[in-house]
Amino acid sequence: MIQLRTTLDVVDNSGAKTLRCIKVLGGKGARYARIGDIFVGVVRKAEPRKLVKKHDIVRAVMIRQKKATRRSDGSYIRFDDNACVILEGKTKNPKGGRIWGPIAKELKDKGFDKIAALAEELV
Repeated sequence: MIQLRTTLDVVDNSGAKTLRCIKVLGGKGARYARIGDIFVGVVRKAEPRKLVKKHDIVRAVMIRQKKATRRSDGSYIRFDDNACVILEGKTKNPKGGRIWGPIAKELKDKGFDKIAALAEELV
């Protein structure tokens, strides 16, 4: 669960390293973003000479969160960090071409098929 001003790791090769959430999308009073939710963020750290620069405002999707998430079979899943992938415009396609680390399989169910295909491991 992330909210406003939460800092996340970016785990793709778009050029951004860290991202700060500035708006959670999804309804009138959306306060928290969970795995598979889209939010708007500002790039805090970035690599030089890449697609995304520092202070760019981008859309991103949560792929990992520290807070345990309950699955439909009754099990729980949690990760070591909060991580996201930057999206291309208003689509569900990633801006980068590689994704590092595992992602939750709930992303594939929410329509992020391209991200699930690029991931190293689905958990």
